[in-house]
Amino acid sequence: MPASRPAGKSAAAFRTISEVSDELEVPQHVLRFWEGKFSQVRPLKRGGGRRYYRPEDISLLRRIRDLLYSEGYTIKGVQRLLREGRGKDGEAPDEVPESPGSDGQAKAIQAAIDELSELRDMLKAAAKGAS
Repeated sequence: MPASRPAGKSAAAFRTISEVSDELEVPQHVLRFWEGKFSQVRPLKRGGGRRYYRPEDISLLRRIRDLLYSEGYTIKGVQRLLREGRGKDGEAPDEVPESPGSDGQAKAIQAAIDELSELRDMLKAAAKGAS
Protein backbone atom coordinates (compact mmCIF):
# COMPACT_ATOMS: atom_id res chain seq x y z
CA MET A 1 0.00 0.00 0.00
CA PRO A 2 1.59 3.29 -1.03
CA ALA A 3 2.15 5.82 1.70
CA SER A 4 -0.09 8.80 1.28
CA ARG A 5 1.15 12.14 2.49
CA PRO A 6 -0.44 15.48 3.02
CA ALA A 7 -0.29 17.78 0.02
CA GLY A 8 2.79 19.96 -0.01
CA LYS A 9 4.83 17.83 2.40
CA SER A 10 7.93 15.98 1.30
CA ALA A 11 8.46 12.30 2.12
CA ALA A 12 11.14 13.33 4.64
CA ALA A 13 8.92 15.83 6.49
CA PHE A 14 7.87 15.21 10.06
CA ARG A 15 4.19 14.39 10.62
CA THR A 16 1.80 15.23 13.43
CA ILE A 17 -0.06 12.50 15.26
CA SER A 18 -3.19 13.51 13.36
CA GLU A 19 -1.48 13.03 9.99
CA VAL A 20 0.01 9.67 11.03
CA SER A 21 -3.35 8.55 12.40
CA ASP A 22 -5.02 9.36 9.07
CA GLU A 23 -2.25 7.78 6.99
CA LEU A 24 -2.20 4.51 8.96
CA GLU A 25 -5.96 4.49 9.59
CA VAL A 26 -5.35 3.99 13.31
CA PRO A 27 -6.90 6.19 16.02
CA GLN A 28 -4.59 8.66 17.75
CA HIS A 29 -5.12 7.04 21.14
CA VAL A 30 -3.83 3.74 19.70
CA LEU A 31 -0.64 5.45 18.50
CA ARG A 32 -0.12 6.89 21.99
CA PHE A 33 -0.79 3.42 23.50
CA TRP A 34 1.77 1.81 21.16
CA GLU A 35 4.29 4.47 22.18
CA GLY A 36 3.99 3.13 25.74
CA LYS A 37 4.21 -0.52 24.66
CA PHE A 38 7.02 -0.31 22.10
CA SER A 39 10.14 1.49 23.30
CA GLN A 40 11.31 1.75 19.67
CA VAL A 41 8.52 4.26 18.93
CA ARG A 42 9.94 7.62 20.01
CA PRO A 43 8.37 10.61 18.28
CA LEU A 44 9.88 14.01 18.96
CA LYS A 45 7.87 16.01 21.46
CA ARG A 46 7.68 19.77 21.26
CA GLY A 47 6.08 22.41 23.42
CA GLY A 48 2.81 21.33 24.96
CA GLY A 49 3.69 17.66 24.37
CA ARG A 50 2.94 17.79 20.62
CA ARG A 51 4.29 14.71 18.87
CA TYR A 52 6.18 14.82 15.58
CA TYR A 53 6.87 11.57 13.78
CA ARG A 54 9.91 11.00 11.54
CA PRO A 55 9.55 8.87 8.39
CA GLU A 56 11.28 5.95 10.16
CA ASP A 57 8.79 6.24 13.06
CA ILE A 58 5.94 5.98 10.56
CA SER A 59 7.52 2.93 8.90
CA LEU A 60 7.86 1.24 12.29
CA LEU A 61 4.27 2.09 13.23
CA ARG A 62 3.05 0.74 9.88
CA ARG A 63 4.91 -2.54 10.53
CA ILE A 64 3.50 -2.76 14.08
CA ARG A 65 0.01 -2.19 12.69
CA ASP A 66 0.49 -4.89 10.04
CA LEU A 67 1.89 -7.41 12.51
CA LEU A 68 -0.98 -6.80 14.95
CA TYR A 69 -3.91 -6.40 12.59
CA SER A 70 -3.00 -8.35 9.46
CA GLU A 71 -0.66 -11.05 10.67
CA GLY A 72 -2.36 -11.83 13.97
CA TYR A 73 0.49 -11.20 16.40
CA THR A 74 -0.15 -10.13 19.97
CA ILE A 75 1.48 -7.07 21.55
CA LYS A 76 3.96 -9.40 23.31
CA GLY A 77 4.67 -11.20 20.04
CA VAL A 78 5.43 -7.94 18.24
CA GLN A 79 7.58 -6.77 21.16
CA ARG A 80 9.58 -10.02 20.88
CA LEU A 81 9.98 -9.63 17.11
CA LEU A 82 11.18 -6.05 17.45
CA ARG A 83 13.59 -7.02 20.25
CA GLU A 84 15.01 -9.77 18.04
CA GLY A 85 15.22 -7.38 15.09
CA ARG A 86 12.81 -9.44 12.94
CA GLY A 87 9.92 -7.00 12.83
CA LYS A 88 11.61 -4.28 10.80
CA ASP A 89 9.71 -2.70 7.94
CA GLY A 90 9.70 -4.83 4.82
CA GLU A 91 11.09 -7.82 6.67
CA ALA A 92 8.64 -10.68 7.05
CA PRO A 93 8.72 -12.64 10.28
CA ASP A 94 10.22 -16.10 10.01
CA GLU A 95 7.08 -17.86 11.09
CA VAL A 96 3.32 -17.63 11.11
CA PRO A 97 1.97 -16.64 14.54
CA GLU A 98 0.88 -19.51 16.70
CA SER A 99 -2.80 -19.56 17.40
CA PRO A 100 -5.06 -21.75 19.45
CA GLY A 101 -6.39 -23.09 16.11
CA SER A 102 -5.07 -26.08 14.26
CA ASP A 103 -1.59 -26.38 12.79
CA GLY A 104 -3.28 -26.88 9.41
CA GLN A 105 -4.83 -23.43 9.69
CA ALA A 106 -1.42 -21.84 10.25
CA LYS A 107 -0.02 -23.69 7.23
CA ALA A 108 -2.96 -22.56 5.09
CA ILE A 109 -2.38 -18.96 6.14
CA GLN A 110 1.34 -19.24 5.35
CA ALA A 111 0.53 -20.74 1.95
CA ALA A 112 -1.85 -17.85 1.22
CA ILE A 113 0.82 -15.33 2.26
CA ASP A 114 3.36 -17.02 0.00
CA GLU A 115 0.93 -17.02 -2.93
CA LEU A 116 0.09 -13.36 -2.42
CA SER A 117 3.80 -12.51 -2.31
CA GLU A 118 4.32 -14.30 -5.63
CA LEU A 119 1.35 -12.47 -7.17
CA ARG A 120 2.71 -9.14 -5.91
CA ASP A 121 6.07 -9.87 -7.52
CA MET A 122 4.38 -10.84 -10.80
CA LEU A 123 2.36 -7.59 -10.78
CA LYS A 124 5.49 -5.55 -10.11
CA ALA A 125 7.27 -7.25 -13.02
CA ALA A 126 4.28 -6.68 -15.30
CA ALA A 127 4.10 -3.00 -14.31
CA LYS A 128 7.80 -2.53 -15.10
CA GLY A 129 7.29 -4.18 -18.51
CA ALA A 130 4.34 -1.89 -19.31
CA SER A 131 6.34 1.29 -18.57
